[in-house]
Amino acid sequence: MSIRPIFLLSLPRSGSTLAQRVLASHERIATAAEPWVLLPHLYATREAGIAAEYTQPIAARAIAEFVHGLPDGERDYREAIHDFAVDLYSRAAGGGATYFLDKTPRYHYVVEDLFDTFPEAKFIFLWRNPLAVVASIVETWTKGRWNVDRWQGDLRGIAPLVDAYGEHRADAIAVRYEDLVTDPGATWPVVFEHLELPFDPGLLTGFGEVQLEGSMGDPTGVHRYSTISAEPVDKWRTTVRNPYRKRWCREYLRWIGADRLAVMGYDLDALLAELDDVGTSPRSVASDAVHGGYWALAQRRKRTAFKRMAPRVR
Repeated sequence: MSIRPIFLLSLPRSGSTLAQRVLASHERIATAAEPWVLLPHLYATREAGIAAEYTQPIAARAIAEFVHGLPDGERDYREAIHDFAVDLYSRAAGGGATYFLDKTPRYHYVVEDLFDTFPEAKFIFLWRNPLAVVASIVETWTKGRWNVDRWQGDLRGIAPLVDAYGEHRADAIAVRYEDLVTDPGATWPVVFEHLELPFDPGLLTGFGEVQLEGSMGDPTGVHRYSTISAEPVDKWRTTVRNPYRKRWCREYLRWIGADRLAVMGYDLDALLAELDDVGTSPRSVASDAVHGGYWALAQRRKRTAFKRMAPRVR
């Protein structure tokens, strides 16, 4: 029997490494830090969103023509990707495992492709308070500087994730990070029930021994938390204290919108109220504005450069 994939789908900095380690502490679930292996193959026929020395738009057209010529076209190509990935997952898992858990946060770019390519897979959507996600990006990836606009691609990944969950709700489970750490005894058994695996409370303490092979993932969280802890739930408040950051966060919450937040189990008005309740300090306002302006300018220049390059690849 071939191994069965589990896809853990979330934005980066949503607590997915904690979830991965708890799941991987079960003897029948194998994993690796962050495979990313499906992104280039599922992107191969896309003319936008990927760059390469060999000129991706031309390659995409050539691959699409080749795929079109296969007996069953796109279905043959997807089946080949499926078999390729399952073979690699099986090799990585070794013996004894039933599942291989692929936790690659940027799979939000290919979430619908995953459902289409792996009908036998188990899907777990992990939500986290968007304010906490933003704050964690700032504290972990930018060392406290407000360079958060650099990660717009990841932050906007919440839209395809929520939309995919709404479309495939019958074939997936969704959990909130806050519930996993504040009420683990009630939340984790539901996750393992979805996976059709027995739940052992010892998994919630044994995960501290799980070592993830590879450099990707969350080394800070791995070193800081070897037990389930609710400490990170409200840490975002200390990161978003100045007016510039609070305004940015309000705009981001409103961009996500009340409907998507409701699917995730959050209330827009309640989150906005929590944000308003955070004490305000003028500290770092000037530098935050400079970082935001610099990034906006850099993005405009990038778009201009791509427009100038476009005729060369036609």
